[in-house]
Amino acid sequence: MTKRDFKANYLGSYFGLLWAFIQPLVTILVFWFVFTVGFKSGPTSTGCPFILWFIAGIIPWFFIADALAQGTSSIVAYSYLVKKVVFRVSTLPIIKIFSSLIVHIALIIIMLLMFMMYGYYPTIYWLQIPYYVIATFFLILGISWITSSLNVFTKDIGQIVAVILQVGFWMTPILWEFSMVSKYPLMAGLLKLNPAFYIVQGYRDSLIYNKFIWENWEWTLYFWCVTMFIFILGAVVFRKLRPHFADVL
Repeated sequence: MTKRDFKANYLGSYFGLLWAFIQPLVTILVFWFVFTVGFKSGPTSTGCPFILWFIAGIIPWFFIADALAQGTSSIVAYSYLVKKVVFRVSTLPIIKIFSSLIVHIALIIIMLLMFMMYGYYPTIYWLQIPYYVIATFFLILGISWITSSLNVFTKDIGQIVAVILQVGFWMTPILWEFSMVSKYPLMAGLLKLNPAFYIVQGYRDSLIYNKFIWENWEWTLYFWCVTMFIFILGAVVFRKLRPHFADVL
């Protein structure tokens, strides 16, 4: 079903599956042009080229944003399965997330190739990337169980998620370094409450800063406590609302 969903999103278009990669790559090129050519942004504080530092942050965000948006609409999109077929409805958000995961894995491969083109060759830290992918999956699945079940009853949820993602993009250190706000303890503490912060920083720790997961064990513990709470809450909310889906749809 994931394979069929992935193909269905681009069925009938001339470029087909290429559209899954064109949009994120164009976004990366636009930001690169604006900040490197327009604002003349040089290497980051670590000496890493801006484009590598940037893609290490925005590619995990692409996965978070796309998977959450797709997961939120999953029940409505597959309403025919909910209404007419005996089907495990809780798997529908998983199908959408897996569909986004296919694109994400391809973008990770492109990202790693770019790092090697710039002279950053594989290290043991790169092996942590699958861990952060799995961590992102559980976070998004928990949220999607909540948003997809609520979206059945009010379509405002989709718009709310879009607004939160828009704000979240700028609240996550994708275009700015955390060191810029580290001198403001209160602000830095509030920004760390964002679970996406842990994911984005984790990709950069693995690819650029060469840090192991346990070196930031406080963040790791906080992230998994929040993620497991959301995951369990999502499962409970979904189970409570599931019997009413067919009536509303």
